[in-house]
Amino acid sequence: MLKFAVKVPTKSAVKIYIRNGFLEFAVNAFIILISTGPSFAAPPRHPAATLARPAQAAAAAADSDHTLAAMQDELDRARTRLELTIPGTNQPARPYYIQYRVLDLEVRTIVAEFGALVSSTRGRNRIMSVDVRVGDDNLDSSNFITDEGFSGFLGSTGTVGIDRDYDSLRQDLWLASDQAFKAAVENYSKKQAFMSRLARAPSIPDFSPSTPTVMVDPLTDPDWTTRNWEQEARTVSAALRQFPQLYSSRVTYHLIYTTSYLLNTDGTKVRANHSLAAIEASLETESDDGMALHNFYAVYRHRPDQLPAADAVRKDLEKAGEQLITLRVSPPAADYDGPVLFEAPAAGSLLAQMLGPSLSGARGPLAMQSAFDQLMDRLGGRSEWTGKLGSRVLPGSVSMLDDPTAKQFQGRDLLGTYDVDQEGVKAQRVELVNSGLLLNFLMSRRPGPDLDHSNGHGRAAYLGDPRPMASNLFFTSSDGISPDAMKKKFMDECKQNGNKWCLIVREMDNPVLGVREQEDLSDIVMGAASGAATGDRLPLLVYRVDVADGRESLIRGARLSGLTLRAIRNIAAVGNDATAFDFMQSQQAGFAGTALAAFGSADSGVPSTVIAPSLLLDDVEVHGARGEPERLPLVPPPPIN
Repeated sequence: MLKFAVKVPTKSAVKIYIRNGFLEFAVNAFIILISTGPSFAAPPRHPAATLARPAQAAAAAADSDHTLAAMQDELDRARTRLELTIPGTNQPARPYYIQYRVLDLEVRTIVAEFGALVSSTRGRNRIMSVDVRVGDDNLDSSNFITDEGFSGFLGSTGTVGIDRDYDSLRQDLWLASDQAFKAAVENYSKKQAFMSRLARAPSIPDFSPSTPTVMVDPLTDPDWTTRNWEQEARTVSAALRQFPQLYSSRVTYHLIYTTSYLLNTDGTKVRANHSLAAIEASLETESDDGMALHNFYAVYRHRPDQLPAADAVRKDLEKAGEQLITLRVSPPAADYDGPVLFEAPAAGSLLAQMLGPSLSGARGPLAMQSAFDQLMDRLGGRSEWTGKLGSRVLPGSVSMLDDPTAKQFQGRDLLGTYDVDQEGVKAQRVELVNSGLLLNFLMSRRPGPDLDHSNGHGRAAYLGDPRPMASNLFFTSSDGISPDAMKKKFMDECKQNGNKWCLIVREMDNPVLGVREQEDLSDIVMGAASGAATGDRLPLLVYRVDVADGRESLIRGARLSGLTLRAIRNIAAVGNDATAFDFMQSQQAGFAGTALAAFGSADSGVPSTVIAPSLLLDDVEVHGARGEPERLPLVPPPPIN
């Protein structure tokens, strides 16, 4: 069983522990405060910065925001005066790299169900993250899991004052820097001792140099628009009152504005504005035989004024409700082995799940306990493409690139667009696969076995640990065929395979959005975790197609098996109907390759888009419903007027 508990109180260090097979987050609240020591001048690692948006930087100098000034002054002081002599050694330890991140967050959240407003909140918060590294680029205090747990990436975190006060922020950064430095010295010492016991110590560096970036956007005020969001939430959620078979439903509006600040000893200085608007809905019911079923609705845009109007959302929710009611009375899936056609939206979702772990070129952390490596293997957390640069990993007609600088596709804004990543590195277009050959990986500033430098893909939700993540991922083929030709080829494959019926997947599941009850989600988490390494996937809308007459019927409870990246090296056919699939990419890497790793929600994920066409796989193993059904409610639901 896996257990996750996340707490980030003020001025506390976050650690990840692995005990008895559990992957846990715990909090080190022990804080030691010391005065500053003697001065030792440590020059910036990259004195010449690349100036971006000079006009904006000049305008920013005149505003009243003192955040960057406080960060810079405290960074200079920490860099020159932090020092700690380790007992038994003559060499004092000093930081070689310091990074400060501050996030100014303003959020409105409106929740409604069955036409009634559940909650409406608006809050403002500022949080900080301090990363201090001891050692050098080749070997430093990060990327190491001790016998006590993992504290290598997050550094010291906590809340700071929301009024951008210079003195208050410096005080918080001072204490956090002190704590992070002491923890780094301790971790570095343990890491050196552990590596001295290894017959072959890892030779991959811990950190890569990067050209500093200066980009200071002007401050912007949140624009919530004049729309009555509370009334819209009531109106659209009332559309589900016509489905009395639903056990529960919830519609949530997320309106999020952030200003992020980043400063490091390389010379990078960033102030960037971001916004996200989303509508997420969950619907739940049970079939007459006790199978728990759910559906979801999600739409993501950059700004609140881009969200669809209430009438459009209401129609989409009605469609989702009708699908779930149809699913409720559909026959359960039977075991199957043969061709499966993934229509474009489902293909984008499938690729988001399957490709995520292997697109990253960063190495994993060094662990004292072998249990961590075993756990990551069991959860599918290892890249299947490591060491395969120049090898064929996809069909010869397929190419793939990730482009955070791309802004639109077919006239619609792309969700994964950004200028600078969360490590202060400029966003870059990366050609990953060309004509089936693997050419590149997505990289943060953590090197890997194949590449040793960042290409601007260090991404994170809020102030999480930046890791290589996709932004706008384009999956294309030079010989894509039309939807009609794809359907014909699919039916021909079914006949040649001797199947009387075959399967079409129109939508993949997102249990993070579709399931409200924590107990139900835990069951899905455990099921997904147990099948992560073997490529189990969760479809949502699966249709059984009769080969004789082409008649389609919805089935429930299907589970795809064996869909690892090896399964898509020989795709039977690729469509020319590329469709943008927007989603919030999960920050949690533990369930790599599953729906739980691919998908988060608007309040905890990273905005991303996969642009992909329909895909035909000629040999997919599908398992029917497993497990004991639950007992139905003893009393029928109350009437909804």
